[in-house]
Amino acid sequence: MTVPGDAPVRGARLPRKERRAQLLESALEVFVAQGFHAAAMDDIAERAGVSKPVLYQHFPGKLDLYLALLDSSCDAIIDNCRRALDATQDNKQRVAAAMEAFYTYIAGHDGAFRLVFESDLTNEPAVRAAIDRVTNDCASMIAAVIHDDTGLPDEASRLLAVSLVGMAQVSARFWVTDAAGITQEDAVALVSGLAWRGIRGYPLTDEH
Repeated sequence: MTVPGDAPVRGARLPRKERRAQLLESALEVFVAQGFHAAAMDDIAERAGVSKPVLYQHFPGKLDLYLALLDSSCDAIIDNCRRALDATQDNKQRVAAAMEAFYTYIAGHDGAFRLVFESDLTNEPAVRAAIDRVTNDCASMIAAVIHDDTGLPDEASRLLAVSLVGMAQVSARFWVTDAAGITQEDAVALVSGLAWRGIRGYPLTDEH
């Protein structure tokens, strides 16, 4: 439902790039609120303040629009994880930074995380592949750090990395919906502390 004053004036001309960004923003609001199956292109066009033909000029169908949003959300999570790992050489701080990256993204006011972690379209191969990319890419980066630090085989390093990614996204989703009263800072400290106490036992030297 469009809230008066929220949607752009219908017919206002925008450069193609700006129009696409505006359509994606409107679509995100509709998909987060309604899910893929319940959302309609009519709803998205109305929310954006454009006609359906204008919407279809940019996105041939609802799935194309959803996948564009999903890819953007996945890229954001992966980039956040990469920056967190690159920000320090201290592995304890890396664990906390990676955890913080997931919590900050999931705490975002636009609810974009729901497209990735709570999608109602996971039976669609392209959607499943995009969602799996988050786990796979983040785990690959973390596994490289674990392998370099511990000398564990690649398979073992990857299993530990996937476990850390799962801990981050599941706990963050629980926190944002069911852990009222716990601040983000405290939640990150609690879960990264748990993760670090486990992972620190693997290094082969006493330097970490």
